[in-house]
Amino acid sequence: MARKIATNTTVGREQLLDFVRPRHNVILSTIRRDGSPQMSPNTMGVDDNARLVISTYPERAKVHNIRRNPTVSVCVMSDDFGGEWVQIHGTAEVIDLPDSVEPLVEYYRNIAGEHPDWDEYREAMLNQGKSLIRIRIDSWGPIASGGFPARLADDG
Repeated sequence: MARKIATNTTVGREQLLDFVRPRHNVILSTIRRDGSPQMSPNTMGVDDNARLVISTYPERAKVHNIRRNPTVSVCVMSDDFGGEWVQIHGTAEVIDLPDSVEPLVEYYRNIAGEHPDWDEYREAMLNQGKSLIRIRIDSWGPIASGGFPARLADDG
């Protein structure tokens, strides 16, 4: 059986967005006060302006870190853990209530489609005190997959 060969595919912005839009499992890395990384798994979408968006609560460590230092990195993973991924670097902002309600509607719509009752959804976001992290994409790495180096392709 042939070994799976690791890949690194350099892509432009539109190819990146095509890759990212259907993938919602991410690890968000923010910077703690001491300079070390703080990482957390999140569900992410892409808004209508090609920014990454994550629904959150204002008390979360990632929110405190972003308010202090907006530099973030995101590892976007495939649903299959062994599938392709890409690392994205950007500048984040936190949007709080009441300004976060309509961006949260857009977030939901872009991930899951239409909600059966948008008024109910808006009310739930208000009751839960939800915030939204919005990330401007500044740079990204190649779309990668794991596996063996090409030099080992024929060594089964």
